[in-house]
Amino acid sequence: MANTPESPKPESGTTRIVAGETTKPKRRRTIEIGLAVGLVLLIGAGAAVASAVSQSNQAAPAPTTSPAAELKLGYFSNVTHGPALVGTSKGIFAKDLGDTKLTTQIFNAGPAAIEALNAGAIDATYIGPNPAINSYVKSNGESISIIAGAASGGAQLVVKPEINSAADLKGKVLSTPQLGGTQDVALRAWLGHQGFTTNTDGSGDVNINPTENAQSLKLFQDGKLDGAWLPEPWASRLVLEAGAKVLVDEKDLWENGDFTTTILIVNKKFAAEHPETVKALLKGHVESVNWLNNASAAEKASTINAVLKDTAGKPLPANVIDRALQNIKFTTDPLAGTYKKLLQDGVDAGTTKTADINGIFDLRTLNEVEGKKTSAAGLGQD
Repeated sequence: MANTPESPKPESGTTRIVAGETTKPKRRRTIEIGLAVGLVLLIGAGAAVASAVSQSNQAAPAPTTSPAAELKLGYFSNVTHGPALVGTSKGIFAKDLGDTKLTTQIFNAGPAAIEALNAGAIDATYIGPNPAINSYVKSNGESISIIAGAASGGAQLVVKPEINSAADLKGKVLSTPQLGGTQDVALRAWLGHQGFTTNTDGSGDVNINPTENAQSLKLFQDGKLDGAWLPEPWASRLVLEAGAKVLVDEKDLWENGDFTTTILIVNKKFAAEHPETVKALLKGHVESVNWLNNASAAEKASTINAVLKDTAGKPLPANVIDRALQNIKFTTDPLAGTYKKLLQDGVDAGTTKTADINGIFDLRTLNEVEGKKTSAAGLGQD
């Protein structure tokens, strides 16, 4: 039988026909599958990169802001908080706030109001400058912004009639509304300049016992207190109702007699979320200050006294409120140029620490509302 020659083996890389099918060598098939998978992966990676680039190029959405459903406002039952008393009693705030509900809370002194503000119990408050400074320092500038002034003047050191000089205060017992409050800092700083030491625990050359204003009046009347550094109307009440005399009128310690007694501050987070509400509050504040500065003395006294009657249970005697109002200037200017000294007074008093308070003011909305520029004295935006 004749030998059948073997069919030649296909060379590598050639096509082979078997039963109508076309097959490719194993090696080429592996290479082509690898190339296809790589291409798919490359396309997928490119798409992912393109998507990431596209997303990174999109601007971050602006935070949403809207009028607040409610504004919780703090103030004190003091004549120095006249704009708050007028704005609430005459419906000025409610009118400007529109659909935003106004609720109020009354405090005795600044540190308590700051605690409520930082806890979210209130959104804005009328307050003295030193607690505001202290809060700003402790929070590294995150807690509050000063958005307007409210009052200048109206704070005095009143004492027993037999006390005639600073030297007579050694070993005496004095009071202030609250430790770290504006009058507390003023008293401690002033005593330091007189050569006395004071401590926040009440010890020292002069004993300072922070006490609620109404209690200070009673203690003085009972002979258990030698004097107090107080805001109006409490300084006038001790003078006219308890026989005290003025040893120091704080206006005499400041250039041109101008010093801040009351300001308006707002929680920074609330202001960022509800700028329209803050603007409405400032509109009401400006209207209230203008009303106080244009009203007759009798109308101003009767309006404020009516609010004090509601909050304290009885109105002030006419001579007390008249004296108190004579010592106060209502103004939207927070007197920013005095704040470096106020900070140093707090440091000297031991109630705050040395710090940079640049940024504590945001007066832009106030200036927009009033149509004039009130200076932040380099300590914030105006």
